[in-house]
Amino acid sequence: MEFLSVLDVSFFLLVGFGTLVGIIFGAIPGMTATMAVAVCLPLTYALGLNNGLALLLGLYVGGISGGMVPAVLLNIPGTPSSITTTFDGYPMARRGEGEKALRICVIASVIGGLISAAVLFLFAPLLADFSIKFSYVEKFLIILLALSVIASLSNSMLIGIFSGVIGIWLSLIGDYSISDGGNGHTRLMFDFMEPYLFEGFSLLPVLIGIFGISTILLEAEKGVKRDVAGERVKIGASGRFSLSTFKGSLTNLTRSSFIGTFVGMLPGVGGSAASVLAYTQEKNLAKDSSQMGKGAPQGLIASESANNALTGGALIPLLSLGIPGDATTAVLIGAFTLQGIQVGPLFIPENHETWYIMMTALVLANFVMFVLMFFAIKHIAKVVMVPKHILYPLIVMMCVVGAYAINYGIMFDVWTLLIFGVLGYLIQKIGLEVAPLIIGFILGSQAEVYFVKSLESFGTYSIFFTKSPIALVLWALIAASVLFAIAMGFKSRARQKMELSQMHTPSNTTAGKRHDSTNG
Repeated sequence: MEFLSVLDVSFFLLVGFGTLVGIIFGAIPGMTATMAVAVCLPLTYALGLNNGLALLLGLYVGGISGGMVPAVLLNIPGTPSSITTTFDGYPMARRGEGEKALRICVIASVIGGLISAAVLFLFAPLLADFSIKFSYVEKFLIILLALSVIASLSNSMLIGIFSGVIGIWLSLIGDYSISDGGNGHTRLMFDFMEPYLFEGFSLLPVLIGIFGISTILLEAEKGVKRDVAGERVKIGASGRFSLSTFKGSLTNLTRSSFIGTFVGMLPGVGGSAASVLAYTQEKNLAKDSSQMGKGAPQGLIASESANNALTGGALIPLLSLGIPGDATTAVLIGAFTLQGIQVGPLFIPENHETWYIMMTALVLANFVMFVLMFFAIKHIAKVVMVPKHILYPLIVMMCVVGAYAINYGIMFDVWTLLIFGVLGYLIQKIGLEVAPLIIGFILGSQAEVYFVKSLESFGTYSIFFTKSPIALVLWALIAASVLFAIAMGFKSRARQKMELSQMHTPSNTTAGKRHDSTNG
């Protein structure tokens, strides 16, 4: 418990402040937890590691939780992980049970977050101890597995792979260091770009641009003054909340929380997959699911416990393997980079104090989120009325100032911010995926180093297949993820054909009847 001695009042205040700001970001349609963390990332340099992590983890938990507010009141998911919350939350709000729905979501969220934190505390050190024994071969295959999982769980496997390859290509721009097995020359650039890109694109401006500027551009395209008053409903006071609502929901809570934690461990999958999977399981396994989608509390419990459990689950691969579990934890890598700390198998053994401080901040953020949202939900809900034409310019200004200050005033970092902001906007407009691209960017250079080092050590490509039983298991998992993607692709096509045939059948029948009546 020695780590408690380094915590001061500022630590607890930053957890509370971060959670509140995260809730506000999550509650404003179009804003996300990832954007909140990215925009506030430069502040952590001045705060130091412990206080910086307190702020960012508060933003993470608050941002995920805040998405429930517009999901219930506006039928608009505040964050991608709140999609299934709209299914039952908005119908309850239309019945005047908005306050009851939000309180159900808050309790489910805090339970899911605490369960995932417990799994993180128990499982991450074991995985880190195991992964310390990995050679360059296993490390390369771990990254290859992460990239294959991301691609296989994308909307299209080919699009996911292509997006990841673009990210890897961008990560390789710059000097090919001799220490990494290279020739010491720059690559993938024109000669006039060498003064700016000798060390490649700086990670933090890339992250802020992808998740900050591009989001602003996408939302601005919809119209920052768009009026959603017609969609807004009052919180309402009918249908008052009671803990008896959770009677018989222990299985749903536990199952959904573990589903969210497990999905969070899969790199790049995201909270929307966790909440959809948990919601689907509850609908399939519940004794009575007839009201789900019409305003059933059990649907809210499944959705919110799963998406908040994502927070602890996504930190497991980040802290034990150095692989981000989702877009937000990819941004968290930037916080460690600012403090000169590398996450991976050695992080927990070499940084016990930081590890315990992270766990303290994560648990505390869940409790702060509960207190803020449960007892002040009527006031929190008002943030959906913030004018976007005032909010967005302030966020852009914070992004630009943060990018400029990160590396002590390098103007090219601002250009990097703008370049990747526009790139992030364009790739989403043409149908590519951000998560595979950004995780490919983060892991691409590491994958190259491990691949080259493996060949230098053993001199043959066969080493990737014969090095150890662990390598064979990883290859089996890679193959399974690819086969899963192919199977899901065939299933999706079959479903689309069936839907098309069902659409055409009634019209054909009607046409036939008309033809017969005409002949008669």
